[in-house]
Amino acid sequence: MSSDEIKSYCNPELGPLPTKYTPPNKGILDLFSLKGKVASISGGSAGLGFAIAEGYCQAGSDVAIWYNSTPADDKAKYLEEKYGVKAKAYKADITNADDVKEVINEIKKDFGKIDIFVANAGIIWESGPLIDELDLSKWQKLIDVNVNAVFYCAHAIGQIFKQQGFGNLIITSSMSGSIVNIPQPLAAYNTSKAAVKHLAKSLAVEWAPFARVNSVSPGYISTKMVEYADKDLVGKWCQLTPLGRLANVSEIVGVYVYLASDAASYTTAADIAVDGGYTAV
Repeated sequence: MSSDEIKSYCNPELGPLPTKYTPPNKGILDLFSLKGKVASISGGSAGLGFAIAEGYCQAGSDVAIWYNSTPADDKAKYLEEKYGVKAKAYKADITNADDVKEVINEIKKDFGKIDIFVANAGIIWESGPLIDELDLSKWQKLIDVNVNAVFYCAHAIGQIFKQQGFGNLIITSSMSGSIVNIPQPLAAYNTSKAAVKHLAKSLAVEWAPFARVNSVSPGYISTKMVEYADKDLVGKWCQLTPLGRLANVSEIVGVYVYLASDAASYTTAADIAVDGGYTAV
């Protein structure tokens, strides 16, 4: 069925659909290619963020990786030399809306466009029960990084996507945005991840004429974000996860590649859990 036929069938009286529709005309493996695309990843210099950046480079994308305090120019150089793509590192304070907008505009100028933006940067709650916490600045910091910064990124990149007429926003949420994982007290973290998951769904509807928006909800991953936990706690996490272990960071990347690619051209407003089955029980 042609694009015009699909538009006519779906909207016989209202005229053309508000979104562009181009039926895939490539084999499935070609649809997963990111060659010719430009991806920008906040929190892209370490952990899951860097794994996403490397996965995108393997799929052919140019990448802009963000860092806060530790320079990442060497990591950008590594990606360029190993995968033959363009890669550049950008310092940004993601909790400052003006700084976020400035960096995104700089990336657009340097690369010519931005096809994919991954709002990945985040922090974990390392205190005790929220109700017992006397230092409320800890709550504010977590919300600033995990929620407000994601909105600042979305607000800035959304304007570019709208101008371009295309774009793809992927937000890193967490299984903690869907369930209350135990036994550690994570009310603040859970709240922040539920917020950005719903932000992704809401923006997907608002941006349907020009961009797709989805979120990914990882489970427990073997990264520095779990180093605060003692062995008994990690053992409990594994016990509660049907697959019985933490994820290797590389096991999460495939979902980000899918959502960034043309293979996901009909996927928007989705939240994909990659949690070893944790949220199923």
